[in-house]
Amino acid sequence: MSNVPWFLPGLALSVALAYAISLRVRRRFGGSRAVTWIFLASAGMILSATLTPLRDVLESGAVGAGGCDLSRLGPPPVGLLLEVNDVTLNVLLFIPLGIAIGLVPTLRSRVILLGVGVIAPFAIETIQSFAPILGRGCESADVVDNLSGLVIGALGGALARRWLVRHEARPPTPPH
Repeated sequence: MSNVPWFLPGLALSVALAYAISLRVRRRFGGSRAVTWIFLASAGMILSATLTPLRDVLESGAVGAGGCDLSRLGPPPVGLLLEVNDVTLNVLLFIPLGIAIGLVPTLRSRVILLGVGVIAPFAIETIQSFAPILGRGCESADVVDNLSGLVIGALGGALARRWLVRHEARPPTPPH
């Protein structure tokens, strides 16, 4: 993340702002304040990582080329997922958002938030394409990687929600 100098300040601001507004937002979508906070902080983390200027722009005024690289439309080769690189970071970036969505208790809210989560990578890459001042490049591979992370997180969150519901509904077992 050293090439994204505003990531850590943006993340810190996102965490604090998410906490400050999570109670109010929770009332709108249901669920716990913690799940709402994870969702909001994750959204802020994604924005901080993807829509802030790169170091080259800030230091030398370099701008992106615009346009969009559509060379990869499918999943990455497994070998790329076994090391830390842009691919794994793009997948990991969306997992917390997916987890938060999967943990939301009401189906209607989950569907709405999942729709927002699916649209987000497309919107981010479109903005990167039309805002060369960020020094970013639009890539179809980023969309695929982000959506992969979203799905992985949503499945994990849904499994965790089911487990929690089952274990909360069970009466305690008396000691033998």
